[in-house]
Amino acid sequence: MSEPIENIMQFFAYEHLPPSLQEVSKPFSALADALVHALPRNAERTVALRKLLESKDAAVRAALCKPQPWSDRASGPVDLKDLP
Repeated sequence: MSEPIENIMQFFAYEHLPPSLQEVSKPFSALADALVHALPRNAERTVALRKLLESKDAAVRAALCKPQPWSDRASGPVDLKDLP
């Protein structure tokens, strides 16, 4: 008998997003899948998934963020391939 699906996993879906945001969200979805398959179902796995979801949401918001006049950030989004 298979384990029930984690409800939180629905929030790691990224196919509905525009391509630029899919690129940001997809690695979080892959990590969430890996955690669900590698770790036993317990409270700590749930916490890990919840915090990963918070991180994914923040990353997507960062990609959407428009530079403010007081910001020293370069214009335009950062390409994830350019990160170390």
